[in-house]
Amino acid sequence: MSSVSILGGYNTQFGSFVQRNKETGEITDTKSLYELMTEAIQGAVQDAQIDPKEIDAIWVGSFAPGLFTNQDHLGPFALEAYPEAFRFKPTQRVEGACASSSMAILNGIYGIESGRYKTILVVGVEKMNLLKTAGVTHALAGASFWPTEGAQGMTFPGLFAEYAKGYQKHYGLSDEQLQKMLTTVAALNYRNGIENPLAHFGKGGPADRNGLFTSEAIINMPDEKNPMVAEPLRLHDCSLVTDGAAALVLTTTELAKKKKSAVVEFAGIGHTTERLATKDRKNMHELVAGKQAVNQAFTEAGIGAKDLQAAEVHDCFTINQLLCTEALSLSQDGKAGQDYVDGRFVADDHCPVNLSGGLKSKGHPVGATGASMHVLLYKQMIGQPIGLARKAGSPEVTATLNVGGSGVTNSVTVLKRVQ
Repeated sequence: MSSVSILGGYNTQFGSFVQRNKETGEITDTKSLYELMTEAIQGAVQDAQIDPKEIDAIWVGSFAPGLFTNQDHLGPFALEAYPEAFRFKPTQRVEGACASSSMAILNGIYGIESGRYKTILVVGVEKMNLLKTAGVTHALAGASFWPTEGAQGMTFPGLFAEYAKGYQKHYGLSDEQLQKMLTTVAALNYRNGIENPLAHFGKGGPADRNGLFTSEAIINMPDEKNPMVAEPLRLHDCSLVTDGAAALVLTTTELAKKKKSAVVEFAGIGHTTERLATKDRKNMHELVAGKQAVNQAFTEAGIGAKDLQAAEVHDCFTINQLLCTEALSLSQDGKAGQDYVDGRFVADDHCPVNLSGGLKSKGHPVGATGASMHVLLYKQMIGQPIGLARKAGSPEVTATLNVGGSGVTNSVTVLKRVQ
């Protein structure tokens, strides 16, 4: 079975690429789904330094392009990045909620491991801002169990608020303690994000303009600037509604070593699924399935948490960054919040978390998030960091933890620099 490595990667600018007419409510697209997808594909192929004809197959990760943009059957559009080179190549769109492009990456890995393909392309994309808030909420609710959650008015802030309440109750935290932990996570990601030139909330953005770089700065915001969305989660506990794309070229490690002086390999992968409805789960204070995925990936890679030198985790809400940190065993259960408050996981830590700014600051175009995590870690590992770098030098072992739905689809990858 062939081992698989990253040959190239590209991340577009993340942001809200629309113009809104406040008087009429009309929304005008300024960078389309198709433009984002094409830019990412061409960027990844150029970064891989290959002829596009060398791509054997293409996987597209996108959660709900039909709802967001009216464009289903998105896989075939990937051909348009290189129409002559890509025509007749197999393409497939993969959906796994917010882990859609991680699912696409896993499919690409399986394709190479099977021996059927040598070099594949994965692109993740989502264009979310053509819809108003109600439309975005409805589209995202499709990743919940509709009969008992989405159809009953349960939103994703509401679902993760259940995790926050479960975590608070299980570990006996006061309201003030929980707020301090969650705002510390948000502030860390805002600080990291302003260093990322591709981030939605980058330099000059709202977090930068308002100086939201400490827990206290966020706690002291007036309620109208940081309203309660789903108790105990406020606006600044929530990730962003973002447009963007990211793409990767994957190939056999053997071929990658011949083509590149710096090679990053998938050393271990984990993929688990939790029951879809939260009412069917016994606890809401940990990512049970996420921990299983971590165990799979760590076992395959032959590593432990102490070996990790950077991680990108799924902070769709600040509470989930705590849960992901514990799932990766970077903190003991119930201790992640205090670890963040104590100053761990910053750029000069042994294992920084979300150097990119995470979903909270980099942005969360749901179908692109998994691919983006991999691109930015890959760039860190080959000494070409986009934005903030790990202070101790380029990491040699890293991990992603990408979560789809309310802790349902869990993808973990361990990446190792092998050349």
